[in-house]
Amino acid sequence: MKLPKWLEEKYDLLWDKFEDREFRSTEALEILGKEHLIDEKSLSAAISEMRKKGWIETRKDPDDERRRIYMLRPKSEIIQDYLTLKDDKLGRADIERILKGAADLIRTRVDYKFILVLLFMKQMSDKWMMEYQKAYEDAIKEYGLSEEEARLEARNSAYHDLDIKEEYLWDNIRKDVENLPIKFAGALKNLAELNPAFKDVVDAFDFVEFTQSQENREILRQLVELFSEKKLTNVDPDILGDAYEWILRYFAPTKAKEGEVYTPREVIRLLVEILDPKPGESVYDPASASNGMLIISHKYVKETYGEAERLFLYGQEVNRKTMALGSMNMYIHDIKDHHIAHGDTLLYPKFKESDGIMRFDVVIANPPWNQDGYGEDTLKKGDYWRERFRYGFVNKQSADWAWIQHMIASAKDDGRIGVVIDNGCLFRGGREKSIRSAVLEDDLIEAVILLPEKLFYNTGAPGAIIILNKDKDEERRGKVLFINAGEEYEKHPEVRKLNILSDGNIERILEAYREFQGDDGFSRVVDLDEIRENDYNLNVPLYAFPEEELEDIDVAGEWMRLSEIEEELAEVDERIRGYLDELGYMGVKM
Repeated sequence: MKLPKWLEEKYDLLWDKFEDREFRSTEALEILGKEHLIDEKSLSAAISEMRKKGWIETRKDPDDERRRIYMLRPKSEIIQDYLTLKDDKLGRADIERILKGAADLIRTRVDYKFILVLLFMKQMSDKWMMEYQKAYEDAIKEYGLSEEEARLEARNSAYHDLDIKEEYLWDNIRKDVENLPIKFAGALKNLAELNPAFKDVVDAFDFVEFTQSQENREILRQLVELFSEKKLTNVDPDILGDAYEWILRYFAPTKAKEGEVYTPREVIRLLVEILDPKPGESVYDPASASNGMLIISHKYVKETYGEAERLFLYGQEVNRKTMALGSMNMYIHDIKDHHIAHGDTLLYPKFKESDGIMRFDVVIANPPWNQDGYGEDTLKKGDYWRERFRYGFVNKQSADWAWIQHMIASAKDDGRIGVVIDNGCLFRGGREKSIRSAVLEDDLIEAVILLPEKLFYNTGAPGAIIILNKDKDEERRGKVLFINAGEEYEKHPEVRKLNILSDGNIERILEAYREFQGDDGFSRVVDLDEIRENDYNLNVPLYAFPEEELEDIDVAGEWMRLSEIEEELAEVDERIRGYLDELGYMGVKM
């Protein structure tokens, strides 16, 4: 039911003028053009979005069949429709029950990612059918088409987010139980042919190979039946998106042993709130994986500023299967305005403008920690290496500062940068120290945050967050804020060996960052001169270390207490000896 704030404002302006009377696009353009400087193309997009959500009705203009006449629906009527629909909606518990059933089916026997693919394909198919039904009814009601003409019209790609050949819709696939692997493989191929943005899904998931064994064929059959229980059309995108994230998180401990990295969403949330992306800005993740950084940025802007339609999201990922998961994750979260590219970011960044790399308002990432193999000779084989690595080259053992330099080069002149990185890059010597000192001397580092240990599934080591700002506020120049959040955690409610950042932990860190002051062991603002004296060491405990409260001890009182205890023990000993004497055990050695 709900419209984005920017779209609801347009609805309200039109309602003030026309209420439930009919109007033409020229009349709407006259109203909205004055208030919002909207053009004809933007008006068409706004009306199309309102129509999809049921806020506006259309019919042919009797004077010109190429044009339409519009009429707004009253909010009271829309709310009633929503309440009726809400009764049929699947809730969070319904979706989690299905996913837990799927997780129990596969356990660790097969790749959990096939659950995500099936969830994506089921939601995609159900949504296509919902769009088809709406277009079919509109074609009969508004355009006066026959049923056959309406069916043909409703198949038009203009009415659908994604093109799908009808034989590959979910209900048609599941009818042919014997050929499920071939049908799903054909559906993925068809998806890629009609929707090039999803070509990597085909490359990443092979249903035929997956079901070579009889056991896996049976698992696939059971998964299909499980997902067929409910329609996913009436599920809120946030709930469905959270369900997708639930699967990623559920299998993260197991997959961490195989090298997969899952960034805890509370760590991303902390980073996003610090960087504060805004409508109209661009956000770039050069190591985007499942796109968690971009999705949470979108969610943050939507919740904080009321709309996220003008937030421009960019990501690059080197692993095709992981990239495919990220593309599906975006679709399930109903995030359309995004650009995800495949490739090795450190060598071949894909987003370019004029004769260099593209630059963004916000650059955010959790790149691979201590990635090896990116020494000077290797990086010089890549694109734009002079522009991106102007502070120097890293050694072959750790690319941490190569990632940070790429992120600096990818930020606009007033851009903000946030990176989750291995704690060791804050104080290691050699080439890393040379790069670190140059970045500090350019006054780019605004804050360094030490995270608690055991936050990440693939390592128990504490990570760190480095915040860089190319346009620091005047009072922050020549200074770095150190926050020691090593003790800011709670025990993970599901994974015994892990910790998490609670809402309270996050808020305390955010407050320290925003206030940019303190000298209490938790946070401290340090002049660059002091960092120079420490040989450009950014190890957080060197500057902010919580002091243990020392307990005053009454030595005389404690001595008296110890004497009393010794007297009590002597009395007990004497009593026991008496009991033993009575029982005839005087020969027992005490």
